[in-house]
Amino acid sequence: MYNISAITRLVVIIGISFLVSCKPEQKAKKEVPPVDTTTTDLKKALTFYASFDKDVKADFSLGDANLYTVPNRKAVDSAKVGLHKPDVLRQDGKGKYGAGLVFTERSKGYIYYPSTKNIAYDTIKWSGAISFWLSLDPATDLEPGYCDPIQITDVSYNDAAIWVDFTKENPRDFRLGVIGDRKVWNPTPEGPDNENPIFNERLTGVKNPPFGSGQWTHVLINFSDLNTENGQASLYMNGELKGTRTNINTPFTWELSKSNIYLGLGYIGLMDELSIFNRNLTDKEIKTLYELENGVQNLLPTP
Repeated sequence: MYNISAITRLVVIIGISFLVSCKPEQKAKKEVPPVDTTTTDLKKALTFYASFDKDVKADFSLGDANLYTVPNRKAVDSAKVGLHKPDVLRQDGKGKYGAGLVFTERSKGYIYYPSTKNIAYDTIKWSGAISFWLSLDPATDLEPGYCDPIQITDVSYNDAAIWVDFTKENPRDFRLGVIGDRKVWNPTPEGPDNENPIFNERLTGVKNPPFGSGQWTHVLINFSDLNTENGQASLYMNGELKGTRTNINTPFTWELSKSNIYLGLGYIGLMDELSIFNRNLTDKEIKTLYELENGVQNLLPTP
């Protein structure tokens, strides 16, 4: 006699095997590529942006958006809103994108945007980035003497200041200065600070910088962890790292209400697209910023 239980088990096994063999193959799941958030992250970090396209007033700012003009740094009571320096003009078609600032000669007086809220200054751990475009031939356009396209400080270039400058004679070097409190790094000064070896140790320089007549050069100052023992600052030009200074442990003490973003100190040439961020940027973000098709305007909300 046949064993019914054994036959039943055999039939079940054969049936399951048949069903498994007939089951259609499952397609492999497609991997979803990660979303590139670079421009979104840049937008979130933006604290200030001036395109100079319609006015000298900033297009976007967390602080005061107005540009001010003063005859000297101490004459804050006589500051005028707007551009009132005859040797500095805002001209259509002179910018990297649209209009830009044109500095025509070296003269007295200052133009600036206030630092408060436009720069995310921090007394404990301070990071940020400053971006802009310049166009000039340093050998033929600049007059003799040091000149700073941008200088951010509450006192002077040698006391809790961040700036870039061209050296005073041809061939001109281009330098990044991130200088802490003067009373700490130079408590017993002798002679001018800009000729002091201790001062020069605090600079990051570029010989034969990539500037030239009729061309635009992107400049980015990237800094992190200032006001700690591990401060760092880097200079990027056209999206490429040109130099880094590490172990910046000198404090940066500001009276914030007196700190300003000064433009064009002794500078002769064109400037456009000033933007400031509340943290240091990654290499990818810096490259993206350099390659933005229509500039930082692309990061702003569409009206």
